[in-house]
Amino acid sequence: MLRPADTYADAVATFRWEIPASYNIGVDVADKHVRDGRGDQLALIYESESGTVERFSFADISQKSNKLANLLVAHGLRSGDRVAILLPQRPETAIGHVAIYKAGMIAVPLFTLFGPDALEFRLAGSGARAVITDAASLEKIAPIRARLPQLSCLLVIDGAGGEAGFSVAYRRGMEGASDRFTSVDTLADDPAIIIYTSGTTGQPKGALHAHRVLLGHLPGVEMPHEFFPHPGDRFWTPADWAWIGGLFDVLLPAWHHGVPVLAYRFRKFDPEEAFSLMARHGVRNVFLPPTALKLMRQTPNPRQRFPFAVRTVGSGGETLGGDLLDWGREHLGVTINEFYGQTECNLIVANCAALLKPRAGSMGRPVPGHEVGVLDKRGDSVRGGSEGEIAVRRPDPAMFLGYWNNPEATGKKFHGEWLLTGDLGRRDEDGYFWFLGRADDVITTAGYRVGPGEIEECLMKHPAVSLAAVVGVPDLLRTEIIKAFIADQARSAELASEIQDFVRTRLAAHEYPRLMEFVDTLPMTATGKIMRRELRRM
Repeated sequence: MLRPADTYADAVATFRWEIPASYNIGVDVADKHVRDGRGDQLALIYESESGTVERFSFADISQKSNKLANLLVAHGLRSGDRVAILLPQRPETAIGHVAIYKAGMIAVPLFTLFGPDALEFRLAGSGARAVITDAASLEKIAPIRARLPQLSCLLVIDGAGGEAGFSVAYRRGMEGASDRFTSVDTLADDPAIIIYTSGTTGQPKGALHAHRVLLGHLPGVEMPHEFFPHPGDRFWTPADWAWIGGLFDVLLPAWHHGVPVLAYRFRKFDPEEAFSLMARHGVRNVFLPPTALKLMRQTPNPRQRFPFAVRTVGSGGETLGGDLLDWGREHLGVTINEFYGQTECNLIVANCAALLKPRAGSMGRPVPGHEVGVLDKRGDSVRGGSEGEIAVRRPDPAMFLGYWNNPEATGKKFHGEWLLTGDLGRRDEDGYFWFLGRADDVITTAGYRVGPGEIEECLMKHPAVSLAAVVGVPDLLRTEIIKAFIADQARSAELASEIQDFVRTRLAAHEYPRLMEFVDTLPMTATGKIMRRELRRM
């Protein structure tokens, strides 16, 4: 835990990692509080789309996760098996994670807006043996089921089940399961979760994290949230729990500290509803991606219209400008603390207004416990404002174990003792880090990092597309929007719209190209590689 300090230097000097040899995320965030006599404390507030509100204590989470762990074991799953969770922010999502960790299995969180192609790649690649989902998402799994021979069990939280031996009614199974379960005694370095991230080419890669990843995240949560937790803290984020930002920046760190979390699903983010939600549930700590902040900034007089009282607001994924920081101080009543990380090693740089004077556009300074540097093209560390690639020194408890079943990609991620982020940046004389851009072709759109390879492969599945390339185009609201170049096709608005819908329904709403351009040829190197930098100039 990051101890309160008067200066950044003091915070760094007094911090020490305490990573036990044996550690289990599920036991830590649920069972620990029951053992310590705090089981009756509030863990989760869930407001449904209909407006009904449910509350769950830590004892509830512990017992329900025990039931689910027993249900998974009863259907033949064992320690090390992968279990996918295809659900939005709701109690069953959180309970699913806790149960999987306690059973020694490996969670595979999946975004509910993924289409069949995106789901098939992740389910097949991870070798998931079970999926916890709802009736709506079950419809997307049905057409790909025959191509997923390893998938043996579907737990449907709101259905009556389906074919015997394959689809299982979640609620009926939970009713018959025991609420006692002996958790697997996992090591801190044992695998716990696979989170898929986009790469520069080809399909996304699964970042495999160990149980220690939660402990590795804690100082990176505590610093931007001003020495979290304080008495009365209550956490919320609109970021989906399928992403590392929603799961390890909010839900699990809050539960580690015994702090309640609010769960609410936006079909489409509504800034006025966000203010109202924070007010009626007494939210004090918020992680808001920059796109959400930009939308909320358009709401007139929020403090006069909504009686919210946040203590801290953190943001990450895109650089905040001075105007947004000024707006936060005036209309949120706090300094928005920006932080930085990526799926492979998250929450490694942050601001904390109590320790550091924020500099507009800066990501802050390294979170205590993490050694972060800037490397030149030779892999040597540089200082004094020189530009280079941001890197993190290993070992680091927040760092991934490697890419699932992809040792070649894992090897390319490292240069000696440094993990390469793929982000270009600089570190000034005072130790502040500044993000300059991607060293590769990953697109940052509305807080999501999207690799062009997956989109290009999907585009070329359309019968009218023989060659396509994708780049990011600057956008004031989303940072970048996706643009597709289609070669050697008849131009028509109807075809462009058809291709856009084709990608949207197969991948996800945030991955379809909002801009389309038909060109005669695509610029390529002598070896046949698409020159995306030339497309960006176009």
